[in-house]
Amino acid sequence: MKKKYLSILLAALMVLTLMAGCGGGNGANSGSNGGEGGPLKVANIVNGNLGDKSFFDSCEAGLKKLQDEGLITYKTFELGATDADQPKWVSTLDELSADGEYDLIVCGTYQMDAYLNDCAAKYPDQKYFIYDAEVAQPNVASITFKQNDLGYLVGTAAALMTSSDMEKINPEKVIGFVGGEDGPVINDFLVGFIQGAQAADPEVKIDSQYVGNFYDTGRGKEIANVMVNNKCDVIWGVAGGAGNGAAEAAAEHGIWFIGVDSDQEATFSASQPQMAAATIFSGLKNCGDGIIYMVDQLNAGTIQWGKTTQLGIAEGGVGLTSGGNFQKLPDNIKKALDEVAPKVTSGEIKVDTAFDESFDVKGLRDSVRP
Repeated sequence: MKKKYLSILLAALMVLTLMAGCGGGNGANSGSNGGEGGPLKVANIVNGNLGDKSFFDSCEAGLKKLQDEGLITYKTFELGATDADQPKWVSTLDELSADGEYDLIVCGTYQMDAYLNDCAAKYPDQKYFIYDAEVAQPNVASITFKQNDLGYLVGTAAALMTSSDMEKINPEKVIGFVGGEDGPVINDFLVGFIQGAQAADPEVKIDSQYVGNFYDTGRGKEIANVMVNNKCDVIWGVAGGAGNGAAEAAAEHGIWFIGVDSDQEATFSASQPQMAAATIFSGLKNCGDGIIYMVDQLNAGTIQWGKTTQLGIAEGGVGLTSGGNFQKLPDNIKKALDEVAPKVTSGEIKVDTAFDESFDVKGLRDSVRP
């Protein structure tokens, strides 16, 4: 009899062990649709607003595609981008986490990493994605992008444009960079931009300025106007919604604008055709594709919680638009981009990064000012 009871006990323990294994570290919350094989229920926290035609719109597009494919259902919470809005970022993140209604909470930008780090530690059973930032918590999967490699491609094209005989190009070799905030992510774009431009044409000067935020289109336009007065004929806007002000200035002054994060020529085309016409191409940071990539990993059971996935040119995380006005680029510029991209991907061309604390970003940008 003792042997019989022992066999029953061991069988019960095996069942419990298998059940625990099935509910392990790769899944979303148990007891929700995601845990039952249905679509994941996702909350998308936007520490800004949709309609930026750039960063947040890219993430939203990725989530919508996942929903259209039946993989998720989601709700977006737009919380505003000003300093006064930041308490809402924290309170909303906390409330959604405490509620436990969502399998997955998604947020983005380096402005959210400290808040998410605290919240993820407080709610260890909640799963989170953060894009364009890193949080080392066991219930967070992080996505970052090689925006320095992207910057190298954009800088290559911009330098060759300002040295060309394209329409809208003046005799001076000056290009511009309108950044959001003076921080590592934006400066990572800038480092690549400068190094790509200088490699393409050492005589090119780069005027780089910062809006101070990602929403003030008026300030973005003011900065671009000053750059135009200083003979810039190609300006890259890396400032979210604020960068749209630089596009407006480019359209008014008859110079070229380069978009960021999403295909800004396409997004401008519906309601702002003059700005679309001024946008030669966009440097893509495919936040939406990054979200799709991570959800696919989650559903496949291969996601690495507590780790960071970095996406570059080879993975499709960053790149350039190739349709629309891009086709107006001279063949030599297209050829140069085709030659440079694989060299950057392979490491034959080494692009420095602003995330290297020993790298002198200020020294670099000051060395190439007009």
